[in-house]
Amino acid sequence: MPTVVDSSVTQFQTCIDACNKCMQACEECLTSCLKEADVQARVHCINMLRDCADICALASQWMSRGSMYAKQLCQVCATICDACATECAKFQDAHCKDCADACRKCADECRRMSA
Repeated sequence: MPTVVDSSVTQFQTCIDACNKCMQACEECLTSCLKEADVQARVHCINMLRDCADICALASQWMSRGSMYAKQLCQVCATICDACATECAKFQDAHCKDCADACRKCADECRRMSA
């Protein structure tokens, strides 16, 4: 997918896309988890989902603007995405499994970008 505007951030586009997809997956999973009967058992997961969605959105923004700190933020993003994937994987719902997959892919892309 090309960048939205002609810019110098094309080398980040794969990571930007992964962060945006992960952010969306986390928001959708969070909303679904809040509707589950065992919502109390998911409190830690829900908090992780919030953190992950926020860091992914911020990483996408920083990469999109070409921030000189984007690589450092992506290192943190990879760590949080890994933790979120681990937490989501504890639950058997399709939305949790799909979210864990998106988190793992985002973590991988952020690690590549920050190397």
